[in-house]
Amino acid sequence: MAAEMKCLHITTDDLLREALNIRMKVFVEEQGVPPDLELDEYDESPTSCRHFIVLDDNRPIATGRWKPYEPGVAKMQRIAVLKSYRGTGVGRLLLQGMEDDARQCGCAESLLDAQCTAEDFYRKLGYVTESIEPFLDADILHVRMRKNLRS
Repeated sequence: MAAEMKCLHITTDDLLREALNIRMKVFVEEQGVPPDLELDEYDESPTSCRHFIVLDDNRPIATGRWKPYEPGVAKMQRIAVLKSYRGTGVGRLLLQGMEDDARQCGCAESLLDAQCTAEDFYRKLGYVTESIEPFLDADILHVRMRKNLRS
């Protein structure tokens, strides 16, 4: 399966629509996040922030985006993998693609707010938890995590 998978920076409206469809399935349908909380001004166009999608034989299976958070820091957001692909390395491929892009754009660190259920996944990829206590975002417990992209 992994041989056909590729992570792409989204530059077209069609790919952005595919990415938003994945997010609606994962966050809205599966997790019950209200659609008005899921979509925001950074989803208006492929250039609103840095959107990414993973394709498996041209089938959209995962998505994420990042935006500048503060000088030299990229904030990874809206990372979603279709249920049938979780645990297959897709999330790792997606995040590595996003981190590589952030590095190329001059970022030295990556920051994200991870759902507590995904904290171990991000820890395995080099993220360190900064939050003292979990916090609610869209009624889901999260922790803030950070990674040095230069090491």
